[in-house]
Parts: sequence; structure tokens; C-alpha cells
Amino acid sequence: MTIKAPTLNVGGLGTDPLTERIKEKQKKWKYRIAVLSGKGGVGKSTVAVNLATALAKKGYYVGLLDADIHGPNVAKMLGVDKADVLAERMEDGHFEMIPPMNDFLGQTTPIKVMSMGFLVPEDQPIIWRGALVTKAIKQLLGDVKWGELDFMIIDFPPGTGDEILTVVQNVQLDAAVIVTTPQEVALLDTGKAVNMMKKMEVPYIAVVENMSYLICPHCGNEIDLFGKGGGRKLAEKEGVDFLGDVPIDLKAREASDAGMPIVLYGDTPAAKAFMEIADELVKKLEELKGEGEEQKTE
Repeated sequence: MTIKAPTLNVGGLGTDPLTERIKEKQKKWKYRIAVLSGKGGVGKSTVAVNLATALAKKGYYVGLLDADIHGPNVAKMLGVDKADVLAERMEDGHFEMIPPMNDFLGQTTPIKVMSMGFLVPEDQPIIWRGALVTKAIKQLLGDVKWGELDFMIIDFPPGTGDEILTVVQNVQLDAAVIVTTPQEVALLDTGKAVNMMKKMEVPYIAVVENMSYLICPHCGNEIDLFGKGGGRKLAEKEGVDFLGDVPIDLKAREASDAGMPIVLYGDTPAAKAFMEIADELVKKLEELKGEGEEQKTE
């Protein structure tokens, strides 16, 4: 039986059965990746959406959780913001939401998406304290039919607050992708995000530099609007990997508003950059997994 799930029922959340469901569900996710930044305005959700789409374009099965409770926009960027969320009654009596999916007319494997944006009107603010935010995120993890996934990508809000702590305490992350822009002010905050992930003992941490430069539409020259090379310097300073940089693409804003990730525009520099970042991330994760399996057999 399926029903429409118009609202998020926060009553009674955070119970042991919900925590156990999260534990069981994540066993079906091969890689669990956080995308975060200590600072807002760096294009973190853009990176999360395009990384997810790049992986799905390569044939991987991907889930994308928008963990920004107060400012969800991933559904809009993936073109599923108008989708209804249904819920299915499970054998034990609890309901699980069925995540909307998009395959962009067959260009990718179906990407499963879940966000608070589905569950409240778009102009309705969510005025919740930390306890309710924590409970909501746990339900978005544990009361959703995620199924088998190659990659579960979790897009966080800015900062290092409740949402991140809730996920890290309930999901065993394999990687954290830290998004920054080149300028010094952004690097100060994103450095904190790197160190938070170190303290949480996330196995693989890497930096992506967004808005690295603008390609002039008239002359084709690169214009360093926010400086140059800051993301690579941050990675070197903190001793983590640098996955790559993404230029400012004039099509990106139009693409996001239209619900079409820029990575699907294969002829653009930004699309090529995201595909290369996805390639490098998969390579690093597979190397780490191989090393872990070798250690188990020794």
C-alpha cells in the first residue's frame, strides 16, 4: 500500500528502531560521501549535485540526500522539486518514503533524491532547533527506501553544526569532499571543515575548488576573479588530496534553475572538470578499499 506523504512527522523520532534502520540501510551503500564546506556561498550543493550526476552518468547507482534542513535546494537543481513523495507501509507497521528519481531522459542511471524541500511548501520556513533538525535527518536516512546504492552522497549545510554531527554519528562515512573557492576568506572556514572531518576520523578527505576562474566569453582568457590556487594550497597545508578545480560557467546558473546539472553539458569546461573529479574520486576510493581488504587478509 502506498500513500502520499505531505509532511514530515517528527513525533517519536530518534528511537532505537530508527537508529537500527539506518545501520541496516547503510550496509547496502558501497560508498558514503559527505560534501561540505565551513562557509556558505561556495557552490557546495552545485558540486554535490554534479558529482552525483557525473557518477550516475558513468553507470553507478547514486542516492543524494539534501541534509540542509533550513535551505534545501537539491531537488530543484535535479529537476524533481515538483515530485510527490509517496510512503509505503512496511511489515513492522512503520512507513518509509519512496525517494523521487530522475534519469534525465536516460542520460544517467536513476538518481534517488530526498530533501526537506519535498515535504514543506517552498515558501515555508523551517524554524526548528537542533533537536528537531537531528530527528528529521535521522528520518531522512532511516525512513526512506534507499535500496542498493554504489554511492550515497550527503549534501550538508554550511558550517560544522548539528546536521553534520548527526550524520557522522549515524553513518560510517567513507569520504568527505570539502568545497572551497580560491580566496583567503573562504579558505579560513573550509580549513575548519577539513579538520572537523579529521577529528571524526573520516578515512578519505579531499578538497575541490569551485569558481576557480572565469573563461571570458569574448576573448577566451582565464580571469581569476577570486584569486588562484587556494584550494590546492589548502589541501597541501592540511595533508589531504586535491581532486580538482571547477571554473565559473555561465551556463551553470541557467542549468541549475532548469533542473539540469551542468555536467550533462559535455562540451563545457565545467562539465569536463566534474567528470574528471568523479574519475579521481572513484579511483581513490577503490584504492583505499583494496588496501583495506589486503589488511584484512594479512
